[in-house]
Amino acid sequence: MRRRKSSLVLPSALVVLTLYACGGGHEAVAPQTPIAVLPAPSWSPGVASSSTTTTSEPTKPPPVPGVDEAALDASVAPCDDFYAYACGGWQKSTPIPSDRASWTRSFSEIDERNEKMLREILEKTAAGSPPPGSAYEGKLKAYWNACMDEKGIEARGTTPLKEPFALVDKIKDGKEVAEAVRELYKLGFTPLFGFSSGQDFADATQVIGQLEQGGLGLPDRDYYLKADAKSVEIRKAYVEHVTKLMALAGESGADVAAIVALETELAKASMTRVERRDPKKTYHKMSLANVKGLAPSLGWDALVDALGVARKAPVNVAQPLFFKGVEAQLAKTKPETWRAYLKLSVVRELSPMMPKAFVDEDFQFKSKNLTGAKEILPRWKRCVDAVDGALGEALAQPFIKATFGAEGKERTSRMVAEIEKAMAKDLGALSWMDEPTRKKAFEKLHKINNKIGFPDAWRNYDALEVSAEYASNVLHASHFEMARLFSKIGKPLDRKEWYMTPPTVNAYYDANMNEMVFPAGILQPPFFDNAAPMGSNYGAIGLVMGHELTHGFDDEGRQFDGDGNLKDWWSKKVGAEFDKRAKCLSDQFDGYVTVDEVHVNGPLTLGENIADLGGLKLAYAAFKDASAGKAPTSGGKFAPEQEFFLGFAQAWCQNARDEYKRTMATVDPHSPAKFRVNGPLSDFAPFAEAFQCKAVQAMVRKNKCEIW
Repeated sequence: MRRRKSSLVLPSALVVLTLYACGGGHEAVAPQTPIAVLPAPSWSPGVASSSTTTTSEPTKPPPVPGVDEAALDASVAPCDDFYAYACGGWQKSTPIPSDRASWTRSFSEIDERNEKMLREILEKTAAGSPPPGSAYEGKLKAYWNACMDEKGIEARGTTPLKEPFALVDKIKDGKEVAEAVRELYKLGFTPLFGFSSGQDFADATQVIGQLEQGGLGLPDRDYYLKADAKSVEIRKAYVEHVTKLMALAGESGADVAAIVALETELAKASMTRVERRDPKKTYHKMSLANVKGLAPSLGWDALVDALGVARKAPVNVAQPLFFKGVEAQLAKTKPETWRAYLKLSVVRELSPMMPKAFVDEDFQFKSKNLTGAKEILPRWKRCVDAVDGALGEALAQPFIKATFGAEGKERTSRMVAEIEKAMAKDLGALSWMDEPTRKKAFEKLHKINNKIGFPDAWRNYDALEVSAEYASNVLHASHFEMARLFSKIGKPLDRKEWYMTPPTVNAYYDANMNEMVFPAGILQPPFFDNAAPMGSNYGAIGLVMGHELTHGFDDEGRQFDGDGNLKDWWSKKVGAEFDKRAKCLSDQFDGYVTVDEVHVNGPLTLGENIADLGGLKLAYAAFKDASAGKAPTSGGKFAPEQEFFLGFAQAWCQNARDEYKRTMATVDPHSPAKFRVNGPLSDFAPFAEAFQCKAVQAMVRKNKCEIW
């Protein structure tokens, strides 16, 4: 199921959704050519059409190949705080852009370059001169133009709300709540709960229905339930925000207190994020008849009929108690509260596509309470993201044509094979693993599939309706995607599908698919640079590859076998030893403070922390094997081993606002960048050797954690 995909960072689209809803021996390679660098576009940058021209932005200098000495802070001893040593200079000289909650030396800067290229593609397409490799030019043009048409959006005002509001206004009792939810789903909204499709945990060859908790306006259930001063403050601001949104929508008489009270009851019925990390706790496969038993008032027969899902199709209910909680609220909550709640759900989903007053209110609430960003992203960036979300694999085709060839795919594949070979060597040497479990681990490793660059077959968008109205296009895209997902239920799995678009600056491992995916978007400096020394490249992109591979054997991924089935393949003794070692890492990260009194959540971030530590070990082993017998290729004053660790750390240099740090501590399964560097390095003896750290220094932990 799509939840099981562990990405290197929280995807930016998910960040937005979360803020408003809720990673082995081997073949040696030449130092300069493990992966191809993305070249400049083969087509010339075009002139923006008059309707899309914006003020040009200054172009940042190209990234420094290898270790960036200007990014260092020599006043900090590397053995005291390696992150501050590797990144302190960069942090001091790199302010967070006013329209961002955080800024990272790798992800953010690459993403900005990619966004500008995608903008050029869209502007050339809109001007009637699509670049080579383009597909669905008419739909791309129409979607882009509709998003950029601020005058048209203002002129339409609240018109996009009329149809869904009319459906909601029919609610007179609990039965009619179910009817309204069904009709909103048909329009492309996703009210109250999540309904989609996903792989069957018990039979990864099949796709079944997937029901999940939802319906919250704040990022997480904890925002409704915690009693600390900051949570109370955010709840108060949320009430004011909802009041303003409803007034903008013409619903100034809504009982906002009752709406928030209903959301609070839904939050109480929801699973915590830590609980949701355990696949055994979120797998409850049942028939539609059993689903009806959880919440009979939701009219399931009519809902699945309307969405084109067979009544006999099996469904996984990830959080049964949530649906029981919904049923309880259908019985006790007044119809007028349901009407107001569902109207708020509609406004919440449409606000970013509505007139400026809605957009500004949406931004102001997030900015002041959740992200700290000072300005909203420029319209063109929001529209690039919107088109990527709706027509991502159409937009990606000219991007790939201009940037990523067969050579890049071959070289990337070669380096991934080296990391896998390092993992095989590691598995063979683990003293705490018995032979039956080791055999199963090897089987899983050898079955991992790798997807690199871009899909073998592009997605078909023929059925996607695109018009001149932006809000309508977003709903059409949502309806198109839901129909695509629902059509899979009851059918064999398509293992060729991708869950990130190729320009995305990220990577992921999918436990159900047992695959690693490395989009073309991330295979750029500073993660990889042909001009950089071998150590820097292995420390940056090599660690990304090792990180994703380790996800197959983290506390979640290890519960799935080589075919992607949720199956216990560990002997009892070895499983207990893994849990003991994992607890060491959970406790270690629990001790880190991210901002003020807020600590890192060790159990929530455990999988990513395991992947970071394992990825570090695998990338370093691959680097040492690749460089064995070769003359040192150091690019400066640092030894190759030091370049490896600096390449790793400098890929994670980041500045972040306090509001964002607080939010991420609650919702993000990844630790803050500083601890993603210092945490695993303090557990890794070769780091201390490379920088001659003494046992008493902070970067050398007494009780080192080690799993893989």
